Amino acid sequence: MREVISLNVGQAGCQIGNACWELYCLEHGIQPDGYLTEEHQKGPQDQGFSTFFSETGQGKYVPRTIYVDLEPNVIDEVRTGTYRNLFHPEQMITGKEDASNNYARGHYTVGKELIDQVLDKIRRVADNCGGLQGFLVFHSFGGGTGSGFGALLMERLSVDYGKKCKLEFSVYPSPQISSAVVEPYNSILTTHTTLEHSDCSFMVDNEAIYDICRRNLDIERPNYDNLNRLIAQVVSSITASLRFDGSLNVDLNEFQTNLVPYPRIHFPLVSYAPIISAAKALHEANSVQEISNACFEPHNQMVKCDPRNGKYMATCLLYRGDVVTKEVHSAVATIKTKRTIQFVDWCPTGFKIGICYQPPHLVPGGDLAKVNRAVCMLSNTTAIAEAWGALSNKFDLMYSKRAFVHWYVGEGMEEGEFSEAREDLAALERDYEEVATDSVGDDVEEAEY
Repeated sequence: MREVISLNVGQAGCQIGNACWELYCLEHGIQPDGYLTEEHQKGPQDQGFSTFFSETGQGKYVPRTIYVDLEPNVIDEVRTGTYRNLFHPEQMITGKEDASNNYARGHYTVGKELIDQVLDKIRRVADNCGGLQGFLVFHSFGGGTGSGFGALLMERLSVDYGKKCKLEFSVYPSPQISSAVVEPYNSILTTHTTLEHSDCSFMVDNEAIYDICRRNLDIERPNYDNLNRLIAQVVSSITASLRFDGSLNVDLNEFQTNLVPYPRIHFPLVSYAPIISAAKALHEANSVQEISNACFEPHNQMVKCDPRNGKYMATCLLYRGDVVTKEVHSAVATIKTKRTIQFVDWCPTGFKIGICYQPPHLVPGGDLAKVNRAVCMLSNTTAIAEAWGALSNKFDLMYSKRAFVHWYVGEGMEEGEFSEAREDLAALERDYEEVATDSVGDDVEEAEY
């Protein structure tokens, strides 16, 4: 048994969670009330969904997940929505007042009151697992609950479940679009706090996904449902090999081993292909080579940055559907010959591959076309430091005037924490720069003798 517990924190986390569970239920043939569809009951019982669902005595499947938000609105929609009978009511935890876009409220004042109740429920879900593998934490960097409470939760999970891996899916503030003025503060504070506690953090930014929806899917005015369904496909690909069989399995721990060269440099760039509308799908071959190449195109990535300006340290290609190993290896060989894709010289091989035979599933009435194979690429590239640089710049502009700082100090935070967090991020950017520099230099050899 290799169970995974999903923790959805704050509005963004809960809404991405909704999209993910909708997709898992379709993939495993589970109806919104938690029971299997008739065809799945008759078919061979595949044990794959025990990683995400626990079975009750009545043959009902309950998601191994906790929803938590400091205000009730978003989770109330789940409590009254289509999937209200799927989730365990005790695993939906809401507070009375929200964190109002304030990291300090989520981390210190309002969040403190809720954290023990949340950890108590997490322990109950964890005790029901035979071999708990790790946690997937969904939250945003910019909000108050997502950043403050998300960081508090990560800290406490490190204490209670030190050896288990913790993967984050974080909604990162976009360069142009912002839903809150204080996003740079919240993001840098939460990054600083969770840097030690997260094993791997997959960032997605709304602007990049808006662009994908407009360009690839011809959606004029994408809404959050469109964005979240795209993110759900990525999350599903990352966990597919735990749930379905394939020729090359990838475990949650394997991501870290292959993607994270140094503990702090754990922010892989996510891209997914083919993202294509039904109208265009008929004109595309979607061969393994094509979808592999598409992943390296900057406009298929889920964070705005240009990988051509950086170097790749490691790349994990997760294929699903009708894919054979031979095609994958020839696709990778072709990619390696391209001049635009540069790896750091200390990582010559650079590719980790996973293959799962289950093709991607589609949400009825969704935007994506039905395809028989897809690939999700997680690549650790030094270019993502560009995204940190842009954020730090915005932080400096506001912090130089100490704008909005009194709201944080009023909730019991010290001003020193701002400058400490900012220094930590500057150090992170320097780490990325150092990693990108060529390691095999003459000075290194001289120093050794």
